[in-house]
Amino acid sequence: MVIAAGNEERRLHLVGVGVSHSIAYAMHNHIAQSLGLPWTFHSTECPTLEDALAIGRDPATAGLVVTMPYKTSIIPHLDGLDEVATAIGACNNVYYGGGDPRRLLGTNTDWRGILGCLKEKKGDVEPGSDGEPITAVVVGAGGASRAAVYALASHLNVSVIHVLNRDDQEVHDLIRDSARLPKVPRIVHVKSLEQASRLPHADYVVGTVPDFEPKTEQEKTVASILRSFLERPRKGVLLDMCFKPRRTRTIKLAESLGWPTVEGIHVIGYQMDEQWRLWAGEEKAKSLDKEGAWRVLLKAAEESKSINF
Repeated sequence: MVIAAGNEERRLHLVGVGVSHSIAYAMHNHIAQSLGLPWTFHSTECPTLEDALAIGRDPATAGLVVTMPYKTSIIPHLDGLDEVATAIGACNNVYYGGGDPRRLLGTNTDWRGILGCLKEKKGDVEPGSDGEPITAVVVGAGGASRAAVYALASHLNVSVIHVLNRDDQEVHDLIRDSARLPKVPRIVHVKSLEQASRLPHADYVVGTVPDFEPKTEQEKTVASILRSFLERPRKGVLLDMCFKPRRTRTIKLAESLGWPTVEGIHVIGYQMDEQWRLWAGEEKAKSLDKEGAWRVLLKAAEESKSINF
């Protein structure tokens, strides 16, 4: 049971490490005003998981957005997890159930953001229209990659996902966790350019890692393999979930090679309906000013000095 919204002042928090650049507060504060709720949204730096949990247990908190590095580590500390978050193996949204104290409940709405972004633009060919299996590339194997795998396999009919990641164990864990999904894709860890050369084109590419300059040999290999997929004649759709900066290295590269791309800030917008349904209650959320919220989000992105560089 989701606790219905009241008229008391409450706070929503984005919790994680390195969250000060977030522009989500503008959109969420606009939504709160449109719903007539005296709620405010805050980007709250949490050096430890216990810091994040303490905010979640605060009676003044109306909900949490959970980001790196706590999307998986927070799960054992919650009082309940819905079927989607259980299947994905990552939680990015905390809401409340009844009881005294309130029960901390977890779900995953990242996949909705990813799905919305990938459906926003089209590549050269409608995936699957030529009878070929629908394939994707996911860069990274952390908490966000799990939501990407779920969106791709369960909602875009992707049968094969090629994962580019510097760490073997992380990919092993991703494969293990993805076995819980309603539709289990074949996940292949691509480790070399030679291996990549034998693989088919990608209909979708999803980046789930920070925008760092590759330094180690493993990181340089990942970058080279990604480029090899992007250089192929047939272009799909690329989403880079990172939005610091908005114009990431991956987006610039993909666009230079003719790929339709979607910036990571759009992931925020495509989650708003479900987040507010859980935080404020279904009836209240029906009054959400979706169009206005998108305008505020995109304006905040344009004006932010933290992500435009």
